[in-house]
Amino acid sequence: MANETQAVLFAIDGSIARITLNRPEKKNALNDAIIGGLKDALRQADSEDSVRSIVVSGAGDDFCSGADLSALSRISEASVSENVADARSLMELFTLIRQVSVPVVAAVRGRALAGGCGLASACDLVLAASSARFGYPEVKIGFVPAMVMAILRRNVPEKIAFELITRGVEISGLEAKQMGLVNQVFSDDSFAADVDAYVGVFETMSKSAVALSKGLLYQMDGMAWHDALESGVDVNVIARMTEDCQKGIARFLKK
Repeated sequence: MANETQAVLFAIDGSIARITLNRPEKKNALNDAIIGGLKDALRQADSEDSVRSIVVSGAGDDFCSGADLSALSRISEASVSENVADARSLMELFTLIRQVSVPVVAAVRGRALAGGCGLASACDLVLAASSARFGYPEVKIGFVPAMVMAILRRNVPEKIAFELITRGVEISGLEAKQMGLVNQVFSDDSFAADVDAYVGVFETMSKSAVALSKGLLYQMDGMAWHDALESGVDVNVIARMTEDCQKGIARFLKK
């Protein structure tokens, strides 16, 4: 099953929903078509019972080079209300990634820069090819990686985040892994197979348990210790009542 929604491709491959940014001639730069297509694809993937993970990648040599040049031009000429609407559209995408019940995995080849780096880090997991490059160069043109900073600050220590957003440097996939921005780095030659093997693990896990775990992890963000424990109690009880848990306990007790 496959279809094209504007500049984004969507397909279901077994338990994996594949979302591909499909503007390789523009290095998959973000524009309204990409952002809208990503939202549609994420919602469609989340509605499919067979899907256990979502892999987001870029067609061609790069994952995503950031904002499209025409979008940048529009930003410089737009009114306050137009810029607010544009920024909120991107915020909705980042929020949706966390609301989707299954893991959303960024599979990064080539460059993930500016908003493209923000898109990758907004995903639940980031897998990088050894030649991948990451960076937030916005400060070089007087811009601020404002919304993605909220995500970056939760991915890496404060001083690392400060360094990345104020110096505008590019870093390798290995450096990004050492900083905590990337989960795993795989060889360029075997990248596609390694990504499939990595996300294939979710097919063997309880979908309800993964969904509850994802929701609770992000819900706990910023909570006081006692409030986080109280939320844990609620989810613990919900998990006990799921069919997956009851069947899992029964299988365990039979061993």
